[in-house]
Amino acid sequence: MPLIDRNHLVSFAERLLGGAGMEQDKAAATASILVEGDMIGHETHGVSLLHWYVEALEDGSLSGTGSYDVVSDRGAAFVWDGNLLPGAWLLTKALDQASERVRQYGIVSGAIGNCHHTCALSAFMRQVTEKGLIVQLSVSNPAASRVAPYGGTRPLLTPNPMAAGFPTSADPILIDVSCSITTTTMTQSLAKAGQAFPEQWGLTASGEPTADPREITERGGSMMPLGGRLKGHKGFALALMVELLGQGLSGKGRANTKPGALAQSAFLQVMDPEFFAGVDAFTEQSNWLATACRSNPPAAWNRDGVRMPGDSAARKRREAVDNGVPVSAATWEKLCRDADRRGVAVPTVLSA
Repeated sequence: MPLIDRNHLVSFAERLLGGAGMEQDKAAATASILVEGDMIGHETHGVSLLHWYVEALEDGSLSGTGSYDVVSDRGAAFVWDGNLLPGAWLLTKALDQASERVRQYGIVSGAIGNCHHTCALSAFMRQVTEKGLIVQLSVSNPAASRVAPYGGTRPLLTPNPMAAGFPTSADPILIDVSCSITTTTMTQSLAKAGQAFPEQWGLTASGEPTADPREITERGGSMMPLGGRLKGHKGFALALMVELLGQGLSGKGRANTKPGALAQSAFLQVMDPEFFAGVDAFTEQSNWLATACRSNPPAAWNRDGVRMPGDSAARKRREAVDNGVPVSAATWEKLCRDADRRGVAVPTVLSA
């Protein structure tokens, strides 16, 4: 697998997006978040998305220029219409604004409707946790239907990822989960490759459990909510929370969004521990909890010991900084062809 220097890969992605018509500030933010996704192990939401983004810029489904509209702003809470601008840029701007204001308000919340794809949510966490702040972020796509409500058979909701970041004295605790057992990307990839899910993660159109992703992509089935057939009411409830926070508070959701287009809705919240018991008091608790979990006696099947959410991401990130960012050979070949067509210089591969 090719390894690319982190800074060179960010610059390459930025130039590729800029060559397709994206403004410099938006290209820089998008490139940074995509590469961060690869660095922490979310390769399906890293630079492999660049080709799609370039195509979306060309067909107009992704806006590369302009700005968001402020729907409402009361200091501690704000709402934007994203105007189909890059989700990475919109969320970066919104989190920066919330992080600035949170020193005054303690908690700042934001909702964004009508934004383009938002990348890997955990890729946004460090820009907040490194400031000693807590962050929550969740996203849904009201224009798409992938997951049936628990007990139903017709796809209605999307996987609806939710993420949170908590500072410690060392690596942050990073949580990034979907409200469905699997994701759209994994389902489509397995179906294309003719492979099955490891377990029955899907439902047929009649509501029967299945391990065949093609039942979802080709035959009208749906992805199971988190918890599966027996406990899927829990994932269903979490998905409703994500939809109502992002869509309800932004005013842009299933009730007024046409199916088919990509028009995501997001909810974010930044909290300042100093506004409460203090950042030292918070990290005392987060440090203790992280240590207690990692030192918990492992189960017989667990050879690696207990990991905290974010441990693997932090390890992979350090390796990427030191040795280069891993990019799949297929993705790199496609990006090199895109770069050649647009006259964009390709960075040197550190190692294959």
